[in-house]
Amino acid sequence: MSRTPAKPAPKRNLREECVGAALAIIERNGVEALSLRDVARQLGVSHQAPYKHFPSRDHILAEVVARAFAGFAAHLDARPPGGDAQADLAAMGGAYLAFAAAHPLQYRLMFGTPLPDAAEHPAMMREARHAFSLLRDGLARVAAERGAPATEDALDRDALYVWASMHGMASIRASCAVDTLGLSPDVLASAGRYGLARVSLALSAPVPAQGLPHGAAAPADPNIPAPRRPPNDGARPAPDRPVPARRARIRRPLASDDHG
Repeated sequence: MSRTPAKPAPKRNLREECVGAALAIIERNGVEALSLRDVARQLGVSHQAPYKHFPSRDHILAEVVARAFAGFAAHLDARPPGGDAQADLAAMGGAYLAFAAAHPLQYRLMFGTPLPDAAEHPAMMREARHAFSLLRDGLARVAAERGAPATEDALDRDALYVWASMHGMASIRASCAVDTLGLSPDVLASAGRYGLARVSLALSAPVPAQGLPHGAAAPADPNIPAPRRPPNDGARPAPDRPVPARRARIRRPLASDDHG
């Protein structure tokens, strides 16, 4: 009776295994504990094996972070597009908070740990820039729908404001401190939606002049009429009668002037 030849063992993809082992080490012991030696030990390979794919610890950490940003950007991209720019922007904020809650390790890696030098690892932040561009594009659509297209600088400022708001909300919800405040379950459950609604209101309000950089003009709001200015505002009023010439001031000699 002939024997069925044994199937050859599948070839190991050591690069992928290294990335998975690195992520497991970070989750278990923190990013400070990551080393290529520990990656090799966890995989049961020689200490030199991971170096064939990653020249240093920073290289494997940069790969782990790049994949976290790629998953984050893909999550934001997966939102079904709608016809209302404001609703789409709110949905993006909801997707941001959902990703942070579902992937806390990746979220901490992206925004809460020291990263390798981006100049030496350019691929690490490629998807991060894509995610930021999605936010800027959403804000540009909102501004266009309101009939007040924003400048590049204004879009960047608004994007940083929205990002800071979402990051703060995500970080607070993930912290243990919030559980000690005695907040009602309804407040905690609605905090994300409430924060998004507040952000939307803030974006629709005119920017106070004192909140702008020196020399920048406040964006015009088509829903707010321009204030009426009095005639010749800021200018010297035109005289309706001749202005008398100022008398020359006569200098009186000092006592010391009379005596040499």
